[in-house]
Amino acid sequence: MIQSMTGFGKHVVQLPSKKITVEIKSLNSKNLDINARIPQLYREKELELRKMIADSLSRGKVDLGLYVEITGEETTSEINTGVVKKYMEQLGSITEGEPIKLLELALRMPDTLRSDKDDLDEEEYVSIKEAMKEALLKIKSFREKEGSVLEADFKLRLKTLGNLLDDIKEIDPERLNTIRERLNRALSELKVEVDANRFEQELIYYLEKYDITEEKVRLANHLEYFDSTLSSGDSNGKKLGFIAQEIGREINTIGSKANYAPMQQLVVQMKDELEKIKEQMLNVL
Repeated sequence: MIQSMTGFGKHVVQLPSKKITVEIKSLNSKNLDINARIPQLYREKELELRKMIADSLSRGKVDLGLYVEITGEETTSEINTGVVKKYMEQLGSITEGEPIKLLELALRMPDTLRSDKDDLDEEEYVSIKEAMKEALLKIKSFREKEGSVLEADFKLRLKTLGNLLDDIKEIDPERLNTIRERLNRALSELKVEVDANRFEQELIYYLEKYDITEEKVRLANHLEYFDSTLSSGDSNGKKLGFIAQEIGREINTIGSKANYAPMQQLVVQMKDELEKIKEQMLNVL
C-alpha cells in the first residue's frame, strides 16, 4: 500500500506544571529534510529527536515543533529586565507606540526570559519522547489515509489507460489498411509501371516501420506492473516513477509511429492521463 509524503501529527502531554506539545508536519521532497523548532533547554536532545523522525519517516520535508507552556504556579523562569528594556528602547526608536504595546512586542523577542534551571529533567524528557512516538504514529496514519486516496486515483487512471490501449488495438488493423491504401493511391497517381513483387516487398518493409505490436505488448506489461506495485506491501514512489517513465516511452513511440489521426488522438488522451499520474507521483513516499 502506498503512502503520501503529506502528513500531520500532534500530541499533547500535560505534566504537573507544564503542557508539552509536539507537532510534526511533512510535505513532499526527494529526500528526508528535517527542520526542528525546539526550545533552547531541549537543544541537547535535538539529534536524538531527529533520529526518531528519520527512523520512522524515510522521505519528505519534515517540520518538527516542540512547544512548552508553563501551567503551574511555580516557575524557574524570570523576566530578563535589562534585555526587555533594551528591546523597548530600540522598538521605540523605530515606531511610536504605547509602552504596553512595546512591552508585548519586546517580550516576544529572544532571551527575554532567563532560567535558573539549566539541566533538562530526564523524567520530563521521557514524556517528550512518548509524545514524539504518538505524533509519529499519527502522521504515519495520516500518510496512509492520503496514500489510499492517491492509490484509488492511480487505479482509475490506469483503467483509463488500459481502455485507451484497447481502443488502439482495435483500430490498428484499420490504420495499417489506411496506410496501405494511401501508398497505393499515391503510386497510381504517378502513372508509372512498377514491378508488383518488388512493390509488395517495399510495402511490407514500409509497414513494418509503423508496426506497434511490441509497443502495445510492452505498454500492457508496464500498466500491469504499475498496478501490482501499487498493491505491494511497500510504498515505493521512486519505483513507480521509473515505471511511469517506461509507460511514457511506449506511449511516445506509438504516437511517433501512428501516422493515423484517430490513433494520434488516443495517444494525446493517454499522455494527458499519464501526466496527471506523474503530478500525483511527486507526493508518493
